[in-house]
Amino acid sequence: MELLIIIIASAFASLITLFSGFGLGTILTPVFVLFFPIEIAIALTGIVHFLNNIFKFVLLGKHARWNVVVQFGIPSMLGAFFGAKLLLSLTTFAPIGSYYFLGKEFFIEPVKLIIAVVMICFAFAEIRPALQSFTPTNKSLPAGGLLSGFFGGFSGHQGALRSIFLIRYGLSKEQFLATGIVVACLVDFTRLSLYSSQLLSSYAVRHWEFVAAAVISAFIGAYAGSKLLKKITLGVVQKIVAVMLIAIAFGLGLGLI
Repeated sequence: MELLIIIIASAFASLITLFSGFGLGTILTPVFVLFFPIEIAIALTGIVHFLNNIFKFVLLGKHARWNVVVQFGIPSMLGAFFGAKLLLSLTTFAPIGSYYFLGKEFFIEPVKLIIAVVMICFAFAEIRPALQSFTPTNKSLPAGGLLSGFFGGFSGHQGALRSIFLIRYGLSKEQFLATGIVVACLVDFTRLSLYSSQLLSSYAVRHWEFVAAAVISAFIGAYAGSKLLKKITLGVVQKIVAVMLIAIAFGLGLGLI
């Protein structure tokens, strides 16, 4: 049953993220949270995210705008390094509170609570009309890359903030998606290099079937999405992901997931 849930979630998330530029980590992280501690869930999702982006790069990489990759992607790697370091330090903190619901005790953990706040902020940022008029410049790209990379390393939710910058930069749909894929690969490589030392060595080996099922399903979802790309618009998908962000965030913050 656990494998089936991960297979369905991975394929669906990969399909959505090909259209929107983000969403795989948003959907898949809470699925892994059902079976692993939050920091392990983020790290395992990072493996799937990275390998899926490599596959998507093969499909769409020729459309990437490499000048934007340099201006946005290099700062993203720096931000991812510090975000991942912060995540590793917060995992040592004890729960700050607990409560009982339906006869079961739930714990409010600092890392989950902070990630929940981050997710809610990103969700409301995506659906606020005021942001539709925001147009990034060459000077603002490095700052956007640093911020999105930081949250990519910290919570795995790099794509929402990255999309806010890149989707309004004047790129074509194909350039937007391909450039975001390259930047995501850089961030994933950076954060996984840090996660591996403390989080992944034992879990990834012991639970390889979860990772393998998620990776293969994500590949299938990405391939299917590439065939439907010309028929899909970004707006509806972004609003759906924003609503999901809010729901998942409340679950994390309250210790329900």
